Amino acid sequence: MGQIGDALEILLVEDNPGDARLAAEAWKEGGVPGRLHVVPDGVEAIRFLRKLDGYASAPRPDLLLLDLNLPRKDGREVLAEIKADPDLRRIPVVVLTTSQAEPDIIRSYDLHANCFVAKPVDLDSFISVIKSVADFWGRVVKLPPR
Repeated sequence: MGQIGDALEILLVEDNPGDARLAAEAWKEGGVPGRLHVVPDGVEAIRFLRKLDGYASAPRPDLLLLDLNLPRKDGREVLAEIKADPDLRRIPVVVLTTSQAEPDIIRSYDLHANCFVAKPVDLDSFISVIKSVADFWGRVVKLPPR
């Protein structure tokens, strides 16, 4: 985040359009200023982060919300690529997925995810979780400069 009061730039990597819409609405309801950019798969996430193809003017995200089970390039592969890249590794990555499998949790942390959040299946709980993520990363945490 730049100066205090700047809106966060958030990249949501989510292949379910319904979940992406709900996340955007919940973030807005959470009252943390932010611009949510959504890409549907891991290939597009890497293109966004590296400003390739149609993403030349994409902002550097302050925070990445990453689903694990994605088409074309799996979220685990995206996480490994981000954390291996010196230009991207400081971007905090929140794994936000329906998986609650212990191997997924362990693998995500082994790949240096900043946190692992299980996506609730019921609507009210999902909205509450997104608001909590917004509050924590938008108000509590000191993020690295862009």
